Amino acid sequence: MLEPLMESLQYSFFQRAFIIGILIAISSAVLGNFLVLRKYSLVGDGLAHVSFASVAIALVLGQSPLLFSIPFVSLASVLILYINEKTNIYGDAAIGLVSSFALALGYVVINSSKSINVSINNYLFGSIITTSQLDLILSILLTLIVVFSVLFYYYPLFSITYDEEFARVTVPSRFANYLMAILTSLTIILGIRMIGVMLISSLIIFPTVTALQLTKGFKQTIVSAILISVLAVISGLSASILFNTSPGASIVLANGALFALAYAFRQFKGGHLNG
Repeated sequence: MLEPLMESLQYSFFQRAFIIGILIAISSAVLGNFLVLRKYSLVGDGLAHVSFASVAIALVLGQSPLLFSIPFVSLASVLILYINEKTNIYGDAAIGLVSSFALALGYVVINSSKSINVSINNYLFGSIITTSQLDLILSILLTLIVVFSVLFYYYPLFSITYDEEFARVTVPSRFANYLMAILTSLTIILGIRMIGVMLISSLIIFPTVTALQLTKGFKQTIVSAILISVLAVISGLSASILFNTSPGASIVLANGALFALAYAFRQFKGGHLNG
C-alpha cells in the first residue's frame, strides 16, 4: 500500500513539498499560539482572503504571485492593525472589512480578465506541483525569521497575548503587534501554495487548539502545537498521494482527526480521574 508513496518521494517536487509543508507547519504553529490565545485566530483567514486578491492582480499583471503578495498582504496586515488602533472598529470587524473587500476585489479582477491562463484552484485549495525552489528557499528563511523573532521578542509577544493593557506600559507592545502581523502575513503567503487560500487558516488554528487539549503551560503548548502541526502535514500529504486527494484538504482533515483524538483523550482522562 505504501509503494505509491515511496515512488512519489523519488521525485524532487514531492520531496520539496514535504520540506516546505513541514517548515510552514512550524511557522504557523508557533504564531498560532499567540493568535489563538489573543482571540485573533481569524486574522489568518482574513489575510488569506487578501492573498487571494494579490494573487489575482499578480496573474493579471504577469508578475510572480509569491513576490507580489509579500508587500501586498504585509500592508494589509498593517492596515488591519491601524484600523483597530485608530478607529472604534475592533478585532474581527477590522479583519472582516479588509478581507471581504479584498476577496471581492480578487473575484472582480479574475472575472474581468481574459489573460489568466493558470488554474485558480491551485491557489484556492493548494497544489503540490506548484511549489518551486524559490518557495523552498523562502520557506527556510521564513521559518528562521519566525523562530528567532519569537525567541528574541518572546517576553513582549507573551505580554501582549495575556494582558495587552499592562504590556503597553511595560514592553514595546506596538512593535510586537506589528511584528506579529507581518510574520503572520508572510506565513499565509507561503502557505497558500501548499494548502490554499481557503484552508490556510486551519494551520494556524488547529494545532494550537489541539495542543491546548493536552498541555497547560504556554511553552509546552507551543512545542506540542509544532509537533501536532508537523504530524498533520506529513500524514495529510502522505494520504493525498496514496488516495489521490487534495493535499490541502487532506492536511486539514488530518488536523481535524488529531484534534478529535486529543479532545477524546482529554475527556476520557478527565472522566477517568473523576471516576
